[in-house]
Amino acid sequence: MENWSLVSICVLFGLTARWAVSLNSYSGAGKPPMFGDYEAQRHWQEVTYNLPVHEWYFNTTDNNLNYWGLDYPPLTAYHSLLCAHVAKLINPDWVELHASRGHESYGHKLFMRATVLVADLLIYIPAVVLYSFYLSEGSNKKKVFLCILLYPGLILIDYGHFQYNSISLGLALWGVVVLGLGWDVLGSLAFVLSLNYKQMELYHSLPFFCYLLGKCFKQGLAGRGLFLLVKIAVTVLVTFALCWLPFLSDPGQILQVVHRLFPVGRGLFEDKVANTWCSLNVLIKIKTILSTDTQLYISLTTTLLAILPSSIKLLMKPTLWQFKLALVNSSLAFFLFSFQVHEKSILLPALPVCLLLNDLPLPAIWFLQASTFSMLPLFLKDGLLVPYVVTSLAFLFFSIYLLSALEHCSEDKLRLGPYRRLLICIVRRYGYLSNCINKDHFYFSITAMAGLSFMSVALAPPAQLPDLFPLLVSVFSYLHFLGLLLYFNIVQIAEPPQSVRKNQKKSN
Repeated sequence: MENWSLVSICVLFGLTARWAVSLNSYSGAGKPPMFGDYEAQRHWQEVTYNLPVHEWYFNTTDNNLNYWGLDYPPLTAYHSLLCAHVAKLINPDWVELHASRGHESYGHKLFMRATVLVADLLIYIPAVVLYSFYLSEGSNKKKVFLCILLYPGLILIDYGHFQYNSISLGLALWGVVVLGLGWDVLGSLAFVLSLNYKQMELYHSLPFFCYLLGKCFKQGLAGRGLFLLVKIAVTVLVTFALCWLPFLSDPGQILQVVHRLFPVGRGLFEDKVANTWCSLNVLIKIKTILSTDTQLYISLTTTLLAILPSSIKLLMKPTLWQFKLALVNSSLAFFLFSFQVHEKSILLPALPVCLLLNDLPLPAIWFLQASTFSMLPLFLKDGLLVPYVVTSLAFLFFSIYLLSALEHCSEDKLRLGPYRRLLICIVRRYGYLSNCINKDHFYFSITAMAGLSFMSVALAPPAQLPDLFPLLVSVFSYLHFLGLLLYFNIVQIAEPPQSVRKNQKKSN
């Protein structure tokens, strides 16, 4: 009873932080003619409510795809339709075709914020509760739960900027939870639903595939493994078929939806995203000297090469620990190397990193803070400076204090001690990797983030370099992500022996 009382207090604390952020501005507020993501979500409600299904993804006189055309999978469209029905009951003007374009009012803002909160309560937060108390090891379960709820990146994007990332991430987390509990078919179902809500969940797809296939191999494809594989395959196919059912009667419909989901014509990256191509573009104008097809092939090749070691290790050893690390490595590799990446996509690797807060507190906290910082230009554009500062400081304080993160800097705590021989080439040339992940470097990194945040607000960039500060934020964040990708891959591939793992658990 006492545990559930503490859970309730943590949930209330997390909800208070969310609602406080929601009182601030949102993407595109008062900025016609396109406004921003807030208007995009409202417009999708307008479109799905007033137009037949076969027009949702097509350019028509009533559906101008150049004005926030629907570009997410069918489950997002169904969710928009559900919200539209509720909106229609409250105020029909909010979803009136054409006339509601750019609608802004306090009542509508309250409604839209409430839809995010309800989704959080129904999907994301219950998944975090189950993970923290049933799959998180050690005595820090309640502390881990609170820290995950206070991750500022997701709060600022969903409740400030305005999106529904907690739905796709929550469904993916449900997949992790039920797989961790041994319910493979339900785990497959949950992940397919997340993928059909946002196509960016492809970042997590290969670890789910390798984990389940590895379990099938482990059980033997001549017996129980084959039966499990068939059950999973049927579940995936049936779930996809049900989600896409309104579009299956016409191949043209399917092709149009796919075309909308993967707009190759938009280019390699947008804005100042903290990935390889944007950072490299500072020195080599990739988008200018390479054709779109060449950019696509290069990004696809580098992404596959970056996720291959992690995926092979997971396939060979399908454990929950390997699965969590593979989710981090795969999603982070996608963010750093794949095609058409947005700054908000950093939330995809942030989710599995949250699951490592109890195991690797300092690297996890470091990554999560860097991921929030990497979206600073977006937050400033949306008028979210104060929420950004307050939520970031709160997360840093609670996570470092509650998880004793600064006391977990030794090689053993960082899971690097048992395999010095594997890192001998790195040791001789660069020094121990653990020397890069220590208190002094962490303090320096956080101080630099604070300094760049201050300069982005207080200083005017040179006239010839108007994007100087967003670019500095992007490159600085990118260096963090690249270094942590190397670290998480090393931890996964050179997994310590089972005896060492047990000793580490006891010490925690």
